[in-house]
Amino acid sequence: MISDSSPPKNIAEKSAEEIELPLKNFTGTPEQIERQWFDQVYRGRGDSMKQLTWRAVLMGSVLGAVLSLTNLYIGLKSGWGMGVAITACILSYAIWTTFVKIGLAKVPMTILENNCMQSCASSAGYSTGGTLISAFAAFIMLNGHALSLPLTLAWVFFLAILGVTMAVPMKKQMINIEQLRFPSGVAAAETLRALHSHGEKGMRAAKALGIAGLLAAIDNFWHDGFAVIPKLAAFSSDTLCTKFNEFFFGPAWMGRTVMMSWEPIFIASGAIMGLRVCLSILIGSIVCWMAYVPFLQHAGLITHAGFRDCVQWTLWPGVSCMVFASLLDFILQWRISLRAFVDLGKMFSPRSKSLGEMEAIETPMSWFAAGQGISLVAIALLAHASFGMPYWQSALAVVMSFALALVACRVTGETDTTPIGPMGKVTQLAFGALNPGNMNVNLMSANITAGAAGSAADLLTDLKSGYLLGAHPRKQFIAQFAGIFIGTVVSVVAFTLIVTKPEVIGSDQFPAPAAQTWAAVAQALSKGFEALAPMKTWSIVIGGAVGLVFTVLPRIFPKQEKYLPSASGFGLAWIFQWYYGVLFFLGALISWWFAKKSPAKAEEFTFPVASGVMAGGALMGVAIIFWQNGPEMWKKFLGF
Repeated sequence: MISDSSPPKNIAEKSAEEIELPLKNFTGTPEQIERQWFDQVYRGRGDSMKQLTWRAVLMGSVLGAVLSLTNLYIGLKSGWGMGVAITACILSYAIWTTFVKIGLAKVPMTILENNCMQSCASSAGYSTGGTLISAFAAFIMLNGHALSLPLTLAWVFFLAILGVTMAVPMKKQMINIEQLRFPSGVAAAETLRALHSHGEKGMRAAKALGIAGLLAAIDNFWHDGFAVIPKLAAFSSDTLCTKFNEFFFGPAWMGRTVMMSWEPIFIASGAIMGLRVCLSILIGSIVCWMAYVPFLQHAGLITHAGFRDCVQWTLWPGVSCMVFASLLDFILQWRISLRAFVDLGKMFSPRSKSLGEMEAIETPMSWFAAGQGISLVAIALLAHASFGMPYWQSALAVVMSFALALVACRVTGETDTTPIGPMGKVTQLAFGALNPGNMNVNLMSANITAGAAGSAADLLTDLKSGYLLGAHPRKQFIAQFAGIFIGTVVSVVAFTLIVTKPEVIGSDQFPAPAAQTWAAVAQALSKGFEALAPMKTWSIVIGGAVGLVFTVLPRIFPKQEKYLPSASGFGLAWIFQWYYGVLFFLGALISWWFAKKSPAKAEEFTFPVASGVMAGGALMGVAIIFWQNGPEMWKKFLGF
């Protein structure tokens, strides 16, 4: 239940200042481990400090809604979304501190209120949008139309509920007992502690994020906004870049996307991604667009220059590289998978019952049963109504989702990487055999798995930060659950308004690499590889072999891993334009140089500045799309 009651002010302040994160794992029997956490971490914090309040949920919902737009925009361009928890923590702290200073609020948020806030924001801004930029965008590519708005809203909402409630039994084993690290959860907890313990440092980070966001928004208006104002179009950065490209590269190379572009969002993304992945993207871009595409053109296979025509060929080696590498990596981590399924017995064992005090604050298993049951029925009805999918296949997809989400959450806990792609591909392979020839069933069965795995891993990551800070687990779950509602509405409506016609997906404006990947796999499994052109088949074989090699090399030479190419980075470069690879690498290079030159400042400012650039640029990009196409969008949305 949400409450605004608060302890005496000095208790909250003291807890925030003296808080220490239990990064060294507790030891002993499961009961002893839980007792140590309850006595040493929870008592004096979670039992006395206010956390699940209306202001925390409202702030999290608002920030999550705004950040969901940035993830939607960036996802349609680059194929992935950024975690929003840390960005939301910094913004919330700065906003509420400002409210206190100007008299709009009496007291600042406590550290545990901000923790609930970031759970709500993370759910709204990240958990609900991943399926839109992948499976739903791929559905549009394959069918030439989107699902209706009510169906899309229902799909996204119930997939999020399925994933969030799926994590309930996993939390006790993975976080309470095994205390898996979940590095992003640790980072969020460290950020909150730094903000509340060193207010000046927190405000510096917030100021850096705000300034970077404002500059990025202005820059994006110069790039895209000038283009829609006739008198200013000739002075937009896009027009100036085009003139430079025509002079320096010429039409032939520009048709292969080998040209320069100025989009700071991707420079900022590269700063966060790191040098190894971004260098792999750059190498993949060079091999693809400067060697493979010219070869196909000279062979007469590509007759029209341009991204949309070229990517129909380049996506096959790129997708196969990523898919084969992901599946092999999944197989090579069989020990993690085995431990995950061993967990399954422990989760539901009668002997796994927690201490009475812990049972009172943990999320009840009845919530897990209710969430899974409601989601199963809803998804089965949706799948049948949308694609004629048999009810038993929907039930099988949900059961497979739980098993694969179990593995995905453990991988996230140990490596901080959620293997949503591989989990989805396993389901696609299974349903390719069960229901051959049906691309939509293949696509949406995998969507169930990927959506559930992503939402479950996101909740566990947030619960890890709460565990370290001494938060009330049940209250944090409610905050995460609350974010689903606003996140679903905002992300789905925005997606519907942005993607007004099928041609938007896979265009120069929105390459949608994730959607290209999902659609390609569904198409190949439904039609059979023999239906593809021989060159595409060979491209799949060679791309897959490269992915396998790139996956095995780090295990043969573990000490040299940071110098070895990333299969995901290399493969991704074949699905979006050449110049993105340059921008990613530029950002990673700047970040690496800054860290070498000034490690302390780099640690303090790299993430806030990069997050600000991505958020500010993306929000301006969404605003310009609405400004430019507003009347047409609303007519479509309202059915006129």
